[in-house]
Amino acid sequence: MTSRPNRRYRTAAGTARRQPRVRRASGGLTPTRSAAILAMLIALGALFGLATTSAFGFRTLDVDGALLTPVEAVRSAAAIEPGTNLVGLATEPIAARIRDLTPVRDVAVSVGLPDTLRIAITERRPIVIWQTGGARYAVDDSGLLFAVVGPDPGGPTESIPVVIDERTDAAGLGVQSRLDPVILDAATRIASLTPAQIGSHASALTIRITVKNGFTLSSGPDGWLAIFGFYGTSQRTPELIPGQVQSLTAVLAKGEDRMDEIVLADTSAGTYTLKPTPRPSAKPSQSAAP
Repeated sequence: MTSRPNRRYRTAAGTARRQPRVRRASGGLTPTRSAAILAMLIALGALFGLATTSAFGFRTLDVDGALLTPVEAVRSAAAIEPGTNLVGLATEPIAARIRDLTPVRDVAVSVGLPDTLRIAITERRPIVIWQTGGARYAVDDSGLLFAVVGPDPGGPTESIPVVIDERTDAAGLGVQSRLDPVILDAATRIASLTPAQIGSHASALTIRITVKNGFTLSSGPDGWLAIFGFYGTSQRTPELIPGQVQSLTAVLAKGEDRMDEIVLADTSAGTYTLKPTPRPSAKPSQSAAP
């Protein structure tokens, strides 16, 4: 019987030495590995239990920042059924659906365990209220009509100036309509005026766009009417408005209560008509004594 030859290698001195055997680690389960696998299985089981238990079912919708966005519209866009498990719920698809709502500029959606879905809305900012017919719309800085609003004393649109649009084609405006940039520019310039800025003692100013006169500004039913006119992209642009405002201020300084109609054709001067002077009433006739 032949013996298995030993493997040898030579040293620098030329002597042969036996090569040490390398013992490979066993591929079997060690106590440490067994404990790690057991912990992982327990964690997976716990996660499965959380994802299926009714204790974390959706019950409460918490909406913040929805001043002009109807909460019911937010709820409908979120499209989460009551009882839906909130553990591991993907929130980005919900946020994408809510961003499609016209009044919404941005939104953040988060889960508040055990049963709450939190939605924080950032709305478009209204710079003017556009009134046409019996409807009123909030308009943002891009000219987008993004929400229907009503007379809202003390509400989020109370201090926003109102433009009354009486043009024939204004009847077709609605949510998601967009105003012509020239119209929006002129409207916001004129609507931003206050009585104090033009030396008026009126309590409020009313801006209208009419078929006959274009942009007008008035101090009330029995007050004066200032005609600013029409604007375009070439000759009469909204850049005329600061000069027209100066002309209006100069005319009102001559006696606001006497002014009837003020025409602001250009920036140099305004022409005006005065209110009729009331005639003195006739003295009552006296019958002769008998």
